[in-house]
Amino acid sequence: MKSSVINGIDKLSQTLAGQLFFAIALGALQVFAFAPFEYWWTLYPSFIGLFFLLQQVEKTTKSFFLVSFIFNLSMFIATIHWVYVSMALFGGMPTIVSVFLIALLCAYLAIFPSTALWASLRLRFLSKAQRYLIILPVFWLLMDWFRGWFLTGFPWVYLGYSHADTPLVGFAPILGVQGITLAILLICAAMMLLIQKQHIKLSLLLISSLVISGYFLQKVKYTDLQPAIKVALVQGNIDQNEKWEKSQLYPSLFKYLDLSEAGDNSDRENELVIWPESAVAALEIDMQRFLQPLSKELSMKGKTLMTGIIEYDINQDRYYNGIIMLGKLPIGADYSQKSSNRYRKHQLLPIGEFVPFETFLRPLAPYFNLPMSSFQRGNEIQQNLQTNSVKLAPALCYEVAFPELLRNNVLENTGMLLTLSNDAWFGSSIGPDQHLEIARMRAIEFARPILRSTNNGITAIYDDQGNELGRLPSNKEGVLRQQVQPALGLTPYQRAGSIPLYLYCFFMLIGIFLYHYKRVK
Repeated sequence: MKSSVINGIDKLSQTLAGQLFFAIALGALQVFAFAPFEYWWTLYPSFIGLFFLLQQVEKTTKSFFLVSFIFNLSMFIATIHWVYVSMALFGGMPTIVSVFLIALLCAYLAIFPSTALWASLRLRFLSKAQRYLIILPVFWLLMDWFRGWFLTGFPWVYLGYSHADTPLVGFAPILGVQGITLAILLICAAMMLLIQKQHIKLSLLLISSLVISGYFLQKVKYTDLQPAIKVALVQGNIDQNEKWEKSQLYPSLFKYLDLSEAGDNSDRENELVIWPESAVAALEIDMQRFLQPLSKELSMKGKTLMTGIIEYDINQDRYYNGIIMLGKLPIGADYSQKSSNRYRKHQLLPIGEFVPFETFLRPLAPYFNLPMSSFQRGNEIQQNLQTNSVKLAPALCYEVAFPELLRNNVLENTGMLLTLSNDAWFGSSIGPDQHLEIARMRAIEFARPILRSTNNGITAIYDDQGNELGRLPSNKEGVLRQQVQPALGLTPYQRAGSIPLYLYCFFMLIGIFLYHYKRVK
C-alpha cells in the first residue's frame, strides 16, 4: 500500500499538471509559518518539497519558471489574500474585480522569488550543492530586496518573520530579519542534501552551527535598560464606515478621552498616552479649538498625549499623515502647529494614501478614491518624538515593514519604537496578525521596546527582547496600561544595516565565479 502511494506520487510528479498541483500545495503551506498560526516549521517541508519537485522538473518537463511561479503565486495568495477585505468592504469593488486585482498583485509579487529560483537552477554547470547552498540563497535575498524597493516596495512576509520564537532569531540584531531568511534557506538546502545522503558532514555542520550560534546570540545584550515609564495605549474600535463622517468626529474624540481617563487616575502623573493612526480624523488646522485646550489640560495633569492626525500645510497646499504631541513636553517643545516635535509619514501606502496615475484611476471605482488618499511624503530622516523621559522613533502603519527606513531614524539615545496603525481596513482577517508580527521583529532587531497602538487591533507592547508585555483583544475598545523600560545603545544591525549581507552576497557570487573559472581554465 505504502509503495503504491509513493509510486503514484512519483508518476504524478512527472507530468506538468502534477507538478503544478504539488507546487500549489507546497506554496500554500507557507501561510501557516506566519502569524496568526505561527507553525514556523512548515517552511521546511514546503521548501524541501519544492526542491525535490524542481529536481523532478529538471528530469522531465523543464518548466522551471512556471512551476516556481505557481509555487510562489500560491504562497502569496494564501498569505496576503486579506487585502481583498479592504477592496470588497470599503473600496466599492465588484467581487470579480477584487479577486482579479488580488490575483494580479500576487502574480506580480511572485515574479521576484520565482526569478531567484529559475536563475539559480539554470546554472547547470554548477553542482547541486553549489546551486542550493550558495546561489539560491543569494539570489533569493537579492530579489527580496528588490521587491522591497521597486515601485515603492512591498516587503511583506519575508521568511525571517516566521522565526521570532526560534534560536535563529539571534541573528536579527546582527543582520536584521533577512539574516534569518538566509539561515532558513541554508538549512532547507542542507536538509535536502541530508535526505539525499549527499555532503552529509557539511550539511550537519552547517545546520548545527546556524542553530547553535543563533541560540547563543539570543543571550547577548546590546542595549541598556532605563527606568520604566508609564504608558497607556488606547484602542477606540471606531467603525471604519463611520470614522471619516463629520457627525462622528467628536463622538470618537470623546470616546478616546473617556477611555484615556477611565479608572483610577491617582497615580498617572507622567503617563504617556498614545492614540492610534488618524485618531483625530480631521485636519489639524481645523481642530485648534479642541487641541490647544486639551494640551493645556494634559500638561496640568502631568500627562503627554501622542496621536495620529491629518496635517495640512496651508502654505504649500500639502496633506500629511502625521503624529503630534500634546500636554507635558520638554521646555521649548510645547504643542503648536509649528512645533517640530511631530512626525510626517514617509513611506506611503499605494492606493490607500496616494494614487499612482490618479487622473486615470480615480474615476474607475471608489477604491481608488478612498478618504485621505492624497498625502505627500514626509522626510525620510526625521527627528525622534520627545517627551521629558524618552525619545521615540515612530513608524506609521505600513512603514514598520521597512526596517532600513526605521534604522535611519533610530539613534543611540532612542529609547523606544512607536508604531500607530489603523488595520480596520482589513476586518477580522489574518492581516493585522502579520502586521503585529512584523512590528515585533523591529523590537528584536533594534533591542528596544515597541509600542503599537491601533484603532481596532492588535494593540500590543513588546520589550527589548521581543517578549510580549501585553495586548488588547481585537475589535474591542480598551486601554493597555503598562510600565515599560526604554533601552539605549546600538545593535550591530543598527550600525551597519544590510551591508554585511550585501557583502556576503557579493563575495559568494565572486567566489563561485572564480572557482568555476579556474576549473574551466
